[in-house]
Amino acid sequence: MPIKAILTDIEGTTSAVSFVFDVLFPYAREHLPAFVLDHAEDSSVSAQIDAVRRESGELDANLERVVEILLEWIAADRKATSLKALQGMVWAEGYRAGQLKGHVYPDAVDALRRWHEQGYALYVYSSGSVQAQKLIFGCAEVGDLTPLFSGYFDTGSGHKREGESYSRIAGSIGLPASEILFLSDVAEELDAAREAGMHTCGLVRGDGELAGHQVVGSFGSIDPARY
Repeated sequence: MPIKAILTDIEGTTSAVSFVFDVLFPYAREHLPAFVLDHAEDSSVSAQIDAVRRESGELDANLERVVEILLEWIAADRKATSLKALQGMVWAEGYRAGQLKGHVYPDAVDALRRWHEQGYALYVYSSGSVQAQKLIFGCAEVGDLTPLFSGYFDTGSGHKREGESYSRIAGSIGLPASEILFLSDVAEELDAAREAGMHTCGLVRGDGELAGHQVVGSFGSIDPARY
């Protein structure tokens, strides 16, 4: 069956890993403590604070301890949904203030625009929250890219290294997995997507390989019609 939808990772695939680790994470680490303390009474924030308490097993943690836990999770690059949601809120303020601009590789921008024009449905699957995904593409250095996408998925759909997550996403998209092409720079994610029945293509910017998967060095080398 021909490919009808393309599902792409962000970090290391459409966007530089350095943007996440050298720009976004430090920004969140610096601004998250004050944000949590200042907005703890907001319903959207308080819900995530409660989620941090539950996930950490510290149900009686005060706000200062919650902040400590969040900073520990940032340092460990923990894929906690509550952390991702709060980081997204902090980044939203940074984007609105013009302090942050989303990085997307030029070759990714060109390909995404071309695929959209060709009729492929484009989706994102990242460990970052849906809100954070929309901010990266909506406030990109080249302008708003969100009109190109039909949907976004985060860890609420499951872990990225589990095949069931990709089956669940295919169901949400409404297509057989065999009609979806998944792009990532992580072999275990590609393995999981293939397990679910998706086609896969690995992105390696520089030297390296992703065992068992076709690998390209640029979005410009990907032709969805060949799958």
